[in-house]
Parts: sequence; structure tokens; C-alpha cells
Amino acid sequence: MRTKLIITLFTLIVSLPTNVIGKDHSKKFHPGALWPDNKGIHINAHGGGILYYKRTYYWFGEYKSDTTSAAMVGVTCYSSKNLLDWTNRGVALSVSDDENSDIAKGCVLERPKVVYNQKTKKFVMWFHLELKGNGYSAARYGVATSNVVTGPYHFLCSGRVNPNVYPINFSKDDSISIRNQYSNLISLKWWTPEWYDAIKKGLFMFRDLPGGQMARDQTIFVDDDNKAYHIYSSEDNLTLQVAELSDDYTSHTGKYARIAPSNMNEAPAIFKKDGIYWMITSGCTGWDPNEARMFMARHIMGPWTQLPNPCIGAESKITFGGQSTYILRVEGKKNAYIFMADIWRPKHPSDARYIWLPIDFKAGRPVIQWRSEWQLDYLNK
Repeated sequence: MRTKLIITLFTLIVSLPTNVIGKDHSKKFHPGALWPDNKGIHINAHGGGILYYKRTYYWFGEYKSDTTSAAMVGVTCYSSKNLLDWTNRGVALSVSDDENSDIAKGCVLERPKVVYNQKTKKFVMWFHLELKGNGYSAARYGVATSNVVTGPYHFLCSGRVNPNVYPINFSKDDSISIRNQYSNLISLKWWTPEWYDAIKKGLFMFRDLPGGQMARDQTIFVDDDNKAYHIYSSEDNLTLQVAELSDDYTSHTGKYARIAPSNMNEAPAIFKKDGIYWMITSGCTGWDPNEARMFMARHIMGPWTQLPNPCIGAESKITFGGQSTYILRVEGKKNAYIFMADIWRPKHPSDARYIWLPIDFKAGRPVIQWRSEWQLDYLNK
């Protein structure tokens, strides 16, 4: 009888669903390794972000094909209760078979981020969009919404940011100077000291003023007061900008600021702790990894101050081979944040890997150290 009981208990244990087994404290994150979903397939949600909604985490990211980084499917969604075991919830936003659509199959659709609007009860997705067949010249944002967290999301529009609106931190003197000297300054040789100085003073911002500011690598941040902000690489990736969103999170209000002009930043990831905003970015080296940058501010519109690379240890100079995409605040834990990054593999895009690492705080500043494996319990300390 005892033997039969033992066999029965063993059968029950091995047949438990993976999301239950995932709660076992022995389960660990393995940065850079293959990360199988509930079907045993490597998670395909690159350049992504996380939304926490009704006690569940939802991971949205780019679906990457085997041979191209163009968007042939769209944005995928995965769900999890424990951040380790992920269930494939399908395609949240599909690219279109209509060649006239802004999101036609074969366009560039990158870095999707989804936020929930408490007022409208809608889920809002923002992403970087490049029109099919036009390289990276469009430099647009895209917006889609859904009544259901997993979708389907319905594409609303795409465009550039705040046409004919000056940033709030653009001086009147610089405005007059750029207007008077524009024709001469635009012909300056790139990468010279004079050219960098002109960019810093707003040369490319002024150039793009009529049609709106460029918007490439991007993220969305919802503040404590439910105000939302769009942070993106602009001015040919030379300058970051942060723009306030409307109350329904689907458009810009016209209020925006420039960050680190002429310093070449992309891949922004932002979080807030104890009233201070922290942002981690990368330099601009294509698919190749580089040294992470970090900025801090006491107001999201700035001024922002650059600090040393938050990564420490081996390969910290190349962000452990990855590039930032999102910083996740873990629910139910105090001051618990996870740095999320992508290890890009342009020759086999679907095999791109994920780096998730805990953020420590030393002398009040974020620090990210490589760990080949770690447990979520580490964030309990």
C-alpha cells in the first residue's frame, strides 16, 4: 500500500504544469541562454518590454524571422506569473498584407512597448517604425491599441514627433542663431568640432521642425501620477528626446525636451527610484555591442546628468554582449529592478538571446554585474 502511495505522489509531481514547477526556488535565470516557452520554443519577443496587469506579466517584443530582421509577422506576446516560465499568447499586432499600409509586411517594426491607460481602460502599444523599402529614413513612431491585453492590437497611426514645435529646453538665442545661419551650418562637414557644436545647438532639430522630430529606438514610461512619456533617439540618433503624451497615451501634447544633444545614444531604458529618474542607453554601433551609458534626473524633462557605465566586471565595456531594451520593476518586492537587454544575431535574427540581470544599488547608484545564473530570490535582500 505504501509503495502504491509513493508511486501516486511521484506521478502527481511530475505531471504538475510548468508554471507551478517554475515557482520552485531552484529555478534560475540563465542570461544569454536559449529561453524556451511553454511549447519548448525559444521565446521570440526581441527589443521588448513588460507590462504587469492583474497579477500577470506580459512580455511584448519583435517576432524575428530566421533570415531577416524586417517585420514579417509583427509583435508577439507572452505571459507569466513568475518571470521564468512564459506562455506564448500569439501575435498581438500583425503586420499587414496591404502594401499601402504603414505597417506592411517587410517594414521595420522595433522596440514595442505596451502600457495600460487607467482612464480609457485601453492597452496602448508604441513602437519604432520604418516604412517598407525606405531603409531607416522614415524614423517614425507607431501607435496601436486594444481592449484586451494580449490583443489583437489595432494600428492607429504613425508619424514624426511634434511638428513645428520647439523643445522646452531650446534657448531663444540658439533659435535665432540657427535660423540665421542654417544654410551655412547644414553644409558643414560631418563629425568635425564645428558640426558637433551646431548639432548640440539644434541644427538637426531645426532641420526636422516642419515635418516633426525623428523617432527611432524608443520606450514608454508611465510616471507615478499616470502621466506617460515617449523617450526616443532623434536627430539622426545624435540626440535623445523625451515627449509628454496625451491623457489617452495615443499622441503627443507638444511638450518635449532634448537630452544629451550630439552624444549619440539609442536603446533607452528608464526607471524611477526614490524620486530620481534613471536611464540606461547604448552608443550607436549598429548590431555590435558597446559600453552602456547611464543618466539621472530629478525631473523627467531634465536636466539629465550623465554618469559612468553602470555595468561592472568582465565584458562590462560591451554591456556583456547585449544592448538595453527595458528595465522592469518587480511587483511585490521593494526596490527590485531587472535590467533587460538583447544579444543581437543579425545573421540569424530569431536566435537573438536575452540578458536579464538584477540591478544593485551602491552609494545610491544602479550597478549591473554579470551573473551566469541567478534566482529571483536574490531581489529579496
